[in-house]
Amino acid sequence: MATANFLLHPVRLRILQTLLGAELTTAQLRERLPDVSPATMYRHVAALTQAGILEVVRERPVRGTVERSYRVRQGKALVDADARTTMTKDDHRQAFTVFTGALMADFDRYLSHDDAEPARDGVLYRQGAVWVTEEEYAALVEEFTAAVARRTHTTPGDGRTRHVLSLVLVPDKPRGADGSGRPDGD
Repeated sequence: MATANFLLHPVRLRILQTLLGAELTTAQLRERLPDVSPATMYRHVAALTQAGILEVVRERPVRGTVERSYRVRQGKALVDADARTTMTKDDHRQAFTVFTGALMADFDRYLSHDDAEPARDGVLYRQGAVWVTEEEYAALVEEFTAAVARRTHTTPGDGRTRHVLSLVLVPDKPRGADGSGRPDGD
């Protein structure tokens, strides 16, 4: 498993987000991320491949060179529980800032398309709250993971449109010992 600093580097995160559920060449990545210089793109794709997070799924000769198609190895593109426990609060804050910044940039890129119609396209952003034990919470996370995993093996075509699912789970810890949300003594 990779570290949060490695995965949540802004350029590497955008590359991973672009490749989720897709197989693309570096040329196709550059078309989708035109603000990333070619040298930077190649450097980060190489780093992600060397780390085992991207895998080469196809190679073909093109004008004296080899063109490679890449895809994300989903199980490797995670910051595992052990790595998360070694992160400080500031590490988590920085990682979350990069993550949410990337979400905002993705949404802005989507809205910049002339044909973007959020209601028609099924854009959702919402929150819900559940009261669960630690065991129920673990089961809920497994359910989310399994639901997404069941759909990660589908391919384009047959009317399918790629949707990127982002999930943030945050406990709402009360501030006071009495569970009121107020600091003790207020």
